[in-house]
Amino acid sequence: MRRTVRTGSLIVATLALLPLLGACAIEKPAEIPVPSQDQSSTVPVPEQSATPSATPEPPAPPTFDKTARSIDDPNSIWVVVDKLRPLQPQDYTPPDLVDVPVAHTWEPLMRQEASDAIVRMFAAARDEAGLYLASNSAYRSYQTQVDIYDGNDSLTARPGYSEHQTGLVMDIGAESGRCSLDACFGETPEGQWLAANAWRFGFLLRYPADKTPVTGYEFEPWHYRYIGTDLAAEMHDTGVTTLEEYFGLPAAPNYP
Repeated sequence: MRRTVRTGSLIVATLALLPLLGACAIEKPAEIPVPSQDQSSTVPVPEQSATPSATPEPPAPPTFDKTARSIDDPNSIWVVVDKLRPLQPQDYTPPDLVDVPVAHTWEPLMRQEASDAIVRMFAAARDEAGLYLASNSAYRSYQTQVDIYDGNDSLTARPGYSEHQTGLVMDIGAESGRCSLDACFGETPEGQWLAANAWRFGFLLRYPADKTPVTGYEFEPWHYRYIGTDLAAEMHDTGVTTLEEYFGLPAAPNYP
């Protein structure tokens, strides 16, 4: 009986302590604060330096090759002939001279390539502008230059120094004959059309009005020299008007 009472007392005592023991044993773990949506949005984010993407440079335009043809070989369509640069040999004769089928004063001869270009140019003047051109002079041989040279070095080249001897030149006028071989030809519709359009067909006005100190010749608005469409377009686009300046050659106002 005493044993039962003790056991019961122990049970009663144990039961009395349960609330206190449970409070300690079942204590909630400490709560970890979780940032709110607003708080998380204010967390600073390291800025990333913006590295601009490199803009590729455009490719350089192709450079015109000034060495593509010889300026010394008389057979080259770029040969430069002036008072410091005679033809070599001085009695040179082009190997491919042909009759030029255009209106003319004297029957013209030119090298084949230049002749073909002249024919196209005369046709364009007629078709585009209603203008009719004619040849006043074209190829002249060394001996012909001997016969016509009059000692006036500003108007006529010495034998062996004439561009006419290359077979690449034509003195062009109006078919009407107006201002033929005269400075006033530059003021005619034919002269103005040639000055504006000859480059399209590979021709250069060889002796401009403002370049006498370079070329050694007075203004000849009728004297057109064939240099090919590539070089003619290059000189037109760059604004260089003489072969001496374009190729970096000395001015040739006088004979040595």
